Amino acid sequence: MEVEKLLEEALKQKEVTRRTFLKMMAGLGLAGLAGSVGGCLRQHQVAAGGEGWLPYQYDVAGTWPAHVRGRVPIDPNNPSIMRDDRKCVLCGQCLEICHRVQSVYGYYELPIRDDIVCINCGQCSLACPTGAIQERDDTEKVLKALKDPNKFVVVQTAPSIRVALGEEFGMPPGTWVAGKMVAALRRLGFNAVLDTNFAADLTIMEEATELIKRIKGELPGRPLPQFTSCSPGWVKFCEYFYPDLIPHLSSCKSPQQMFGATVKTYYAEKRGIDPRKIVSVSIMPCTAKKFEAQRPEMISAKKYWEKKDPKIAEGVTRDVDIVLTTRELAKLIKQAKIDFPRLPDEDFDPLMGKCTGGAIIFGASGGVMEAAIRTAYFFITGKEPPQQLLDLKPVRGLASVKEAAVDIPGAGTIRVAVCQGMAASRQVLDIVRAGKAPWHFVEFMACPGGCESGGGQPRSSVPQANEVRAKRTASLYAADARWVWRESHENPDILKVYQDFYGHPMSELAEELLHTHYTSRADKLKAIQPSEKEKPWEQYYPVRLTPEI
Repeated sequence: MEVEKLLEEALKQKEVTRRTFLKMMAGLGLAGLAGSVGGCLRQHQVAAGGEGWLPYQYDVAGTWPAHVRGRVPIDPNNPSIMRDDRKCVLCGQCLEICHRVQSVYGYYELPIRDDIVCINCGQCSLACPTGAIQERDDTEKVLKALKDPNKFVVVQTAPSIRVALGEEFGMPPGTWVAGKMVAALRRLGFNAVLDTNFAADLTIMEEATELIKRIKGELPGRPLPQFTSCSPGWVKFCEYFYPDLIPHLSSCKSPQQMFGATVKTYYAEKRGIDPRKIVSVSIMPCTAKKFEAQRPEMISAKKYWEKKDPKIAEGVTRDVDIVLTTRELAKLIKQAKIDFPRLPDEDFDPLMGKCTGGAIIFGASGGVMEAAIRTAYFFITGKEPPQQLLDLKPVRGLASVKEAAVDIPGAGTIRVAVCQGMAASRQVLDIVRAGKAPWHFVEFMACPGGCESGGGQPRSSVPQANEVRAKRTASLYAADARWVWRESHENPDILKVYQDFYGHPMSELAEELLHTHYTSRADKLKAIQPSEKEKPWEQYYPVRLTPEI
């Protein structure tokens, strides 16, 4: 592309400034001068996950009679979750959540083949009233790394952690504890405390560019609508049940994995740290992130060093070495006897520690979509987005499926959808499969409410109702509203990483380290395609999509 040539030439001359970089990025645009929000085509009022997370959230009896209730099958080698059989009372709550909210259990034929089907989302661990189902505890691995003087332990923290961690220490749901979280991590002994939000901004730069290229027809074999790929539970669900739609998945890695690949390459080189000594730890709200970090595709840093220095490559393993949940981080803080509520507020370390409001709202359902629209608007028009796009209400909230349209003169109407919870998402997926989708971009989150309600988040003392989800979400949007930078392309650390390392979004190096591919898992199961009368998501999530669809 002409803009890419201009960037490369400017980089060689070392004359790239924030102004010239953004001016060149605006060259990606399709055309157009201004935009406005077309509004929500229909704001669906039934919340994903119902009003809580136990059977009475549905106001109907459970699926199975009491004498045949049981539990979801969990592979003993599952990297995300495990069950303590001594605590299990066979109440069936995990079956309810897996069948009704996620539409996984019961949607494949028995006997199983060579895989105990699981999308690793951990929603069953939130539903378990006895705590029998837990995340796989990896805290000892982190403690061992922290005690090793030959290791440089880097930690990244997801956006939704900072609005939920406080609950583990008696603070109200939604309390913003970012500064205290950073302080606690330093006191635990981490060598560098960085922010996943930096990588969320990086994700938006890549994902918005990919979307524009798809719309312009520059990516053969990658059809519209483009699906987000930040939620590893959703990605695995697609690989299991909708493998024919994998080409719709964005090739962008999740922020966790973009961060992991970047920290063992760019960050290591800038800081003069031997990447073999780096232990990359992430703190996530999501148990599926443990699975994602172990995916065979996630070794991009190793491949980078194989080309540059094979000796270094021998000592570099995975991009992300260890993943802890919010609950596991709270456990470490408590074990260290750190008085969390009394900690001072501290800032993230520099270089990969700055973020924008657009990155912060990744933690809420619809946040990825909203952040992407802000930057895509700038790339298309070369102008800053109007105020409506900084408060895109149609894609906010706890409704199971949301839609919006953004009209950009010269580019037409960009239609988007947001889905949360896999059962409700099937309606949108079935429309795409039938070739009747009007959307350009669809966000999918495996967990109802998005990451703020992930399977690794704090449990409530009472069933986790939408009130808890809403408070966490409101805190994320409030932080976005007060942030200095609201759009991902405004982040100065993002400008620096492109100027010094990646060149431009979707460059050859960016494709190598920040993008990936996904694989069908259809051979692992025989999916059941329910008839029109056997679709529980339509019973419990009566979403009515717009007449235009």
